[in-house]
Amino acid sequence: QVHLVESGGGLVQAGGSLRLSCVASSSIFSFAAMGWYRQAPGKQRELVATITSGGNTNYQVSLKARFTISRDNAKNTVYLQMNSLNPEDTAVYYCNAKNIYDSNYWGQGTQVTVSS
Repeated sequence: QVHLVESGGGLVQAGGSLRLSCVASSSIFSFAAMGWYRQAPGKQRELVATITSGGNTNYQVSLKARFTISRDNAKNTVYLQMNSLNPEDTAVYYCNAKNIYDSNYWGQGTQVTVSS
């Protein structure tokens, strides 16, 4: 069983930054891709960014200018750097890992709240 643990969420003022971390219980080399998704109240979960085992990244187009996904294989950790945050970024942010069989694993989520 794979466990993903997110951290780094919290309350921040508009214009501020946060860095989320997701630590996996196993080597992230075993995953074809890892990523971040978010879900705001009353909305569906949406893609924020993904990164493959080869380092290729994919972003929700509207977030690419402000968010950066990265990975540290030695620490089994994926990061999401979020800059210039605004209240519309308020959501629960979930870490995701997908293996080569297309099985998905999810973390418990971390709350990000941006005040105006």
